[in-house]
Amino acid sequence: MIGSLIQFVLFLAVTGYALFLFGRIVYHRYLYIQLGKSVNLKKEAKARLKEFAIQVFGQTKLLKDKKSGIMHIIIFYGFLILQLGALDLILKGLIGRGLPVPGYDYFTFIQEVTVALILLAMGYATYRRYIEKLKRLKRGWKPSIVVFFIFFLLLSVVVSGGFERVREGLGASGYAPISSVFAGIFSGLSHTGATIGFYASWWMHLLILLSFLIYVPQSKHFHIITAPINILLRRTEPTGKLASLDLEDEEAESFGVGKIEDFTQKQMLDFYSCVECGRCTNVCPANTTGKLLSPMHLITKLRDHLTEKGAAITSKSPWVPAAAFATHSGHNPLDVELIGGVITEEELWACTTCRNCEDQCPVGNEHVDKIIDLRRHLVLTQGSMPHDGQRALQNIERQGNPWGISRNDRVKWVKEVDPSNELNVRTVKENPDFEYLFFLGSMGAYDNRSRKITHAFVKLMNEAGISFAILGNEEKNSGDTPRRMGNEFLFQQLCADNIATFQKYKVQKIVTTCPHTYHIFKNEYPEFGLEADIFHHTELLNQWVKEGRLKPQYEVHERITYHDSCYLGRYNEVYEEPRSILRAIPGAVLVEQPRSRENSMCCGAGGGMMWMEETAGTRVNVARTEQLLSVNPTVISSACPYCLTMVEDGTKLKEVEERVKARDIAEILAMSVFGTA
Repeated sequence: MIGSLIQFVLFLAVTGYALFLFGRIVYHRYLYIQLGKSVNLKKEAKARLKEFAIQVFGQTKLLKDKKSGIMHIIIFYGFLILQLGALDLILKGLIGRGLPVPGYDYFTFIQEVTVALILLAMGYATYRRYIEKLKRLKRGWKPSIVVFFIFFLLLSVVVSGGFERVREGLGASGYAPISSVFAGIFSGLSHTGATIGFYASWWMHLLILLSFLIYVPQSKHFHIITAPINILLRRTEPTGKLASLDLEDEEAESFGVGKIEDFTQKQMLDFYSCVECGRCTNVCPANTTGKLLSPMHLITKLRDHLTEKGAAITSKSPWVPAAAFATHSGHNPLDVELIGGVITEEELWACTTCRNCEDQCPVGNEHVDKIIDLRRHLVLTQGSMPHDGQRALQNIERQGNPWGISRNDRVKWVKEVDPSNELNVRTVKENPDFEYLFFLGSMGAYDNRSRKITHAFVKLMNEAGISFAILGNEEKNSGDTPRRMGNEFLFQQLCADNIATFQKYKVQKIVTTCPHTYHIFKNEYPEFGLEADIFHHTELLNQWVKEGRLKPQYEVHERITYHDSCYLGRYNEVYEEPRSILRAIPGAVLVEQPRSRENSMCCGAGGGMMWMEETAGTRVNVARTEQLLSVNPTVISSACPYCLTMVEDGTKLKEVEERVKARDIAEILAMSVFGTA
């Protein structure tokens, strides 16, 4: 009786103290997150809960890598099941009997099978990290400590089961196969010896469990708690939509993110949700071609800086016990510059904003918006930007295009492409009753290669009997390049001017051949007052082919692989329409290469990188072209003028331009409709 009372008191004391430490650790990190800017999240409970259930309980993002996904599902659900087993074991040690569940033998069997499955899964996890040595996985004692926690935690479960069977005089049982093995090992013990062994393994289980509880929020495993919350509180705005800056705020001392507290609380939650799996870095076009940027390290460096600075500001230590976890960098975190001291400018300017990192992240982290916020501070507050990018933005500001060509030459393409005006291209003034405004963008109007896409699409619109018009010299840059490069001021100026022009001519429908323009008009302009239906040319071409307005009749004997543009695919989920067009073309053979659809690799032009030279590693467009060439195509197709330019340059650098052509979807369709090469 006295022994049971002592056991119970010790249990309450140890467990209570562990829970207190756990609560303090989590609370201190909560205080650090509170240093960030508050954010108003849309109250869309039904949609949030649905996505929460799909991602958390369906583990859909993890299954993008099927091997590790299945492994993680076993561990995730295994630990949920074992919580009942832990409660059962604790009750046995306190009151002498377990959970009063019906069919207890089956309950025991499920627990032991779960233990075996988790051990196998952890063995495979160890194999991938240390034998297979996946590049994206960290190695060392910190990533490995959880393996020991889990192994000894599970060992204590079956060992205590073995001692219990000996103490109770139970024979071997198929319902407890693992415990029965240990019972056989301990069979020579007396009742007293088995009892001592049971309580020793019982306390081993409890102490490991509570130690793990204290360790979790102080490590990358904090994601066990924060990741589900992060997914539940995710942004429900259009994918990739950037938050706007209030440039009229007279009290603002700076714009963008210049210190860690400038991030929002939701962005800071991202920091603590990172599981350091490396999936983001593994698919990053900058990192895989030798640039300094690693999306995972970007997040973890920001997390560590937030922890250090948060502790300094709040005077609340993040570590328990401090001697085991605390690291001393030798500098005052309050004196560390975020850009330069934590994140380098080279990292920020390597990002192509492709969002492949975000698509792969199993915990819903967003990397691109943080990079853009940091760029905004560099550009708007510090006036710092690579020379090439600065020149492009100055040209856009002065002439409305990145090359600095006269804004009055924007409509010049009409006469150069179609001298006799057989295409009947008219401006909004000449054709006020148009149905679609064809917004060419700078590439479609000025770039000689992209003009061929413009020409093909105009011919197809005429063939389909579509009433359209262009803005001519009244057209301005969409603002995508300035916004992604951090010049929010120039973007908002262009946005206001464009919307005013659209309203002036009562524009209801806009079609563009540029996915970047498509995205920014469709998903970011509405915040500033745009009310119009936005179409990418492949969406309309596919529709017109299905309606019979366009008839692909001439055979195009080509082996075609399609390159998914990031801003058309991952940003807007337009994957099937371009492929549907290609499948409708007689003679054409569509072949997919491994990195396609949502896992397509960026061409290297996004985020303003089209206008800046790569100075480190392999050129992104060359790496992407090599992937596209792996399926031996005769034509590489795309639906983006930036992508087409980058891929065509890639074929030239690989010296295959004579046998492998780069073509836009509109050009290939025009070949089949009109029978011209």
